[in-house]
Amino acid sequence: MTSASPYLITYAKALLAGAAIATLAVNIDAGTYYDIIEWHPFDSNPLAKLRLFYPGFTLATVVSSLLMPLFVLLIAKELWEALVLEQGTLRGKLAVAPLVMVAGGMIVSALVWQGLTAWLETAEEAVDATGWVMPFGSDMVLAYFFGRMIFGKGHAALQVLLFLCIMDGLLGLVLGGVAAPINYNFRQLWLILPLGAAAFGYFVLTKPLQSPTVTERDRLRAGRLWPWLVLGFFSWIGMSASGLPPLLAFLPLLPVMLHGDRSFGLFAEAEGFLNDPLNRVVHFLTVPVAVILFLFGLTRGAMDLGAFGPTTWIMLGALWLGKPLGIFATAALLKALGRPLPNRLGLPEMAYIAGLMAIGFTFPLIALETALPGGAMQEAARLGLGLSLLIGPALVLVSRYALPLPRKGGKATKH
Repeated sequence: MTSASPYLITYAKALLAGAAIATLAVNIDAGTYYDIIEWHPFDSNPLAKLRLFYPGFTLATVVSSLLMPLFVLLIAKELWEALVLEQGTLRGKLAVAPLVMVAGGMIVSALVWQGLTAWLETAEEAVDATGWVMPFGSDMVLAYFFGRMIFGKGHAALQVLLFLCIMDGLLGLVLGGVAAPINYNFRQLWLILPLGAAAFGYFVLTKPLQSPTVTERDRLRAGRLWPWLVLGFFSWIGMSASGLPPLLAFLPLLPVMLHGDRSFGLFAEAEGFLNDPLNRVVHFLTVPVAVILFLFGLTRGAMDLGAFGPTTWIMLGALWLGKPLGIFATAALLKALGRPLPNRLGLPEMAYIAGLMAIGFTFPLIALETALPGGAMQEAARLGLGLSLLIGPALVLVSRYALPLPRKGGKATKH
């Protein structure tokens, strides 16, 4: 297993920079800020009715609906390879413990959300909303950013942290999309497009290369990327029009694309030497994703400091209390039952991982649009998501001065 790509730190810095600029702008001149990110260059009602760039073609919806699916493809590729490839660190029974821990975090955080909503929220519409999906989706790049400060570069806990965050994020997108599709109307027939694109990609582009008689010329021809771009376009249309999050648009193509035959670990630098179509796509996206995350922070990460309300407390309670409690309690139960934790980690490492997964930002910001009523409630929840980042530096301080992680010889971990 090789070191994770240094681009993960770049991604975190880009996301934080965009959110910081947006927060500064919205608190100085909110009107101008929203005029810019919500400007409609043309009448996009026909697209909105088809649920493309919903609710209209703006800078914010272009980033969220069209560009962010590329980031999801990049992280989903890493999880997929860990699950199915030779030497994949989540292959077979190895995936059980991470999946159970993610499920525990989701269940407890949803219960805490519902309990706090019934206790604190005065708006009647909030009780019936699907806000319980909001705590789903830990922020992978920000959790890794702070996690490397806690564990140090190359620590086995970082791979586990990435696994759990990606699982949590992707499952959260699916559950949130099914629970609260656009306009609360799930149009399943549109899923024929992404499923058809995946079937075409497998039977026409991938399966012929598995024949023992395939020539090198055919292999080079099948390695072209433009057919996959066309299939990705149709998959994006079908996923968006169905009412599910457009962020899931390219996932149906992931299992059918040609890929490497072994896993080197999440975001391993060694994958830069692979030339299969899937890895070539990811190599091409490596630098643009930093720009995409900056734009996402700029268009979705603006926190109105005057929006503090009951939903802010509910969000923080679900993230800071519910999710870490669910993850750590599940890990402790697995340990008590004699089941090894991922990468043979101990409970102290899992405690820090559970705490870092309380950072919720990227994917929950997408869920805001359909999971909660608009206006003040959404802004209060957005502020709660922004404040959830504070647990990262808090855990870094705890790891250095209060509860340092022991080495095998009993000494504190060097950072």
